[in-house]
Amino acid sequence: MNWQRGMTTMAQNHNLTAKDQFDVLKRLIKYTFPFKGIIALAFLMLTISTVASVATPYLVKVFIDDYLTPRVFPESDMTLLIVIFFVVQIIGALTTYWNVYLFQYLAFKVIQQLRIDAFDKIGQLGMRYFDKEPGGSIVSRLTNDTEAIVEMFIGVFSSFLMALFMVISSYVMMFILDFKLALMALVFVPIIVVILALYRKYSAIYFSQARQLLSDLNAKLAESIEGMRIIQVFNQEKRLQKEFNEINDDHYEFNMKTVKIDGLLLRPAISMISVFAVIMILSYFGILSFSGGITAGVVFAFVQYMERFFEPINQVSQNLNVLQQALVSASRVFKLIDNDMLEPAQQERQDFHITDGKIEFKDVTFSYDGQTDVLKNISFTANPGETVALVGHTGSGKSSIINLFMRFYEFEQGEILIDQQSIKQIPKKELKSNIGLVLQDAFIFYGTITSNIKLYHPTMTFEKVQEAAEFVNADQFINKLPGKYEHKVIEKGSAFSSGERQLLAFARTIASDPKILILDEATANIDSETEAQIQASLEKMRKGRTTLAIAHRLSTIQDADQILVLNKGEIVEKGTHDELIKQDGIYHKMYLLQNG
Repeated sequence: MNWQRGMTTMAQNHNLTAKDQFDVLKRLIKYTFPFKGIIALAFLMLTISTVASVATPYLVKVFIDDYLTPRVFPESDMTLLIVIFFVVQIIGALTTYWNVYLFQYLAFKVIQQLRIDAFDKIGQLGMRYFDKEPGGSIVSRLTNDTEAIVEMFIGVFSSFLMALFMVISSYVMMFILDFKLALMALVFVPIIVVILALYRKYSAIYFSQARQLLSDLNAKLAESIEGMRIIQVFNQEKRLQKEFNEINDDHYEFNMKTVKIDGLLLRPAISMISVFAVIMILSYFGILSFSGGITAGVVFAFVQYMERFFEPINQVSQNLNVLQQALVSASRVFKLIDNDMLEPAQQERQDFHITDGKIEFKDVTFSYDGQTDVLKNISFTANPGETVALVGHTGSGKSSIINLFMRFYEFEQGEILIDQQSIKQIPKKELKSNIGLVLQDAFIFYGTITSNIKLYHPTMTFEKVQEAAEFVNADQFINKLPGKYEHKVIEKGSAFSSGERQLLAFARTIASDPKILILDEATANIDSETEAQIQASLEKMRKGRTTLAIAHRLSTIQDADQILVLNKGEIVEKGTHDELIKQDGIYHKMYLLQNG
């Protein structure tokens, strides 16, 4: 196993102590509080089914001692006994069904709410979280981990309550039948408690490791599917297969360790104890039989109650592995819900509205890791309607400026203003609705052309969608599609060319009619012919809007009102295209390089 992954996994295991597991369990139970009526009804059904179960051996005991042994079978008594027996069985079957149904209903409701909370939290997390956490791991928490919790509620919670009711009721009946032997049966309880405690201690480690490795498997699988083109182009299939097999083998090993500890400490150990208990009972009754102080019916009933005493414990112990998996999984889900790497908070001024779209950066310094500054004292102004272009080599800080302006990351030094108001104090809805962002790689959602342009805006009309598509010349390829604007778009719009996806992103941006445009290499993936078509649209888009544009192709921003040249996080040159060419600096060299 990769030692780094192993050390990480072990660290996570040690964090999940017995107290942590108990806290996780309490938190899960709190999710059941809104369903108190369902719980009360389930408990009622459980009580009735338990009473029906413990009544059965007693009815048989009455038949053996009062009728079978003396060989007396009054018709009226027999009829009444048979009717009572069948009524008890029917009631037991019906209440058991409703008990199981209600607990499963409760389980699905709890998991439904848990998934809603987790998914809501994902929408609140900042980009820092997604920079560190693999997408496959996040998916695993909302699918595999929550599914394990369902199994806990269905397989453990309900069975534990049923076992508790059955053990108590069986023990009460044993006391009624024979007080001394019932006390002797208590000797086995501490032994069972010790076995279950040992199991909890060691199984928690293995289950946590197995669950983490399952998350790693999902992450590796998601990464491989996402990057399959690159994998095949660079002939990396064998390397990926080797890495996947390593994680898969580790996952298998830890699962086998859980199987071994299950096989040793669960049913075999509890079954051995129950065998000794039955031997003790039969020996005791065998001794009493010499004095004639015991009946066959009592022996039968006591053995039945002893089995009902140990079998629920056996069933609970069998489900302890499910409980351990569920607690580990729940702790991972709660870590996601409790994660404090939130998107930057807004200290909102509700009365503020963006009117002109003037942008000001004042001495902004920023670091992703808190150690190395990727932006250093960035200051510039983009007046309403102006286009400010950001150019520079890879890693110079262009995208970081956009990330801060879009509030993807929080910054501590300097100020960013829109219409002379701090960007931190502008209401989130006001900010997002007035900024249109077009990225280099346009993300297209599953749905239709209309839904992708509209993005489910509640008041946007279909005419507005058409108008936006025509504005950026996207209608030329849309009208050729089957179904046109209702054409089905598959995941990520992979059936479209990169240029067509970008045109849809342009249409989506224009449809929202923002006052500020952010173009992050918006024409980088568009062929020359398509680029020529949309350059005119870009000019129309920029009219009356303040625009920040990142560009590697200098030909696309030569008409910008101001060009900022960045190098190692600093603005080293600024001016118009002609002014920068005359300066004979970095921009001039980049221009010459691109023009051969």
